Amino acid sequence: MRGLEQIPWLYDACCALVERFGLGRWRRWLVEGAAGRTLDVGCGTGRNLPLYAAGVRVIGLDPARDALLAARRRAPGVPLVQGDAQALPFRDAAFDTVVSGLAFCSVPDPARGLAEVKRVLRPGGALRMLEHVRATGGLKARVQDRWQPLWTRLSGGCHWNRETERSVEAAGFRIEAGTRRAKGDMRRFVARPG
Repeated sequence: MRGLEQIPWLYDACCALVERFGLGRWRRWLVEGAAGRTLDVGCGTGRNLPLYAAGVRVIGLDPARDALLAARRRAPGVPLVQGDAQALPFRDAAFDTVVSGLAFCSVPDPARGLAEVKRVLRPGGALRMLEHVRATGGLKARVQDRWQPLWTRLSGGCHWNRETERSVEAAGFRIEAGTRRAKGDMRRFVARPG
């Protein structure tokens, strides 16, 4: 069964709706701080790609061919690579910035993916991340935990109850406190290899 994430037109329609209710501002924040050579991990249909500043040299990476075809239409001049976040096809320290917007919820082994991100970041580089995470206790967290298997099937791989910030720190990154923002179960932050 294909999930929401594997149907580009449906995924784009859902994102467009959610962006009108605040996600658009967070997406702009995500890319505004990117500098130098930048890898957009899980670029999907390319919703971030037109938002990068002119001087940023961005490369988009996604495992899904159909999503990359949509990204190509959205940002024709951006190099796109079909690949896996858990085995990035780039040399060590190749990027100044890695951007991940709503992608690590779907990476099968987030620890392995984050180790790869750390490997391709230059010393002092930045991981800029926007992700939905497990709610902080209460009814919503219990609902996320209970319905996780069904949600993962329907969405095509999303694990909506991951504790991404903990995973990032466990992978050896230091989250910059001044960049951390939370709204409901959404998080955004900048992290640097520790």
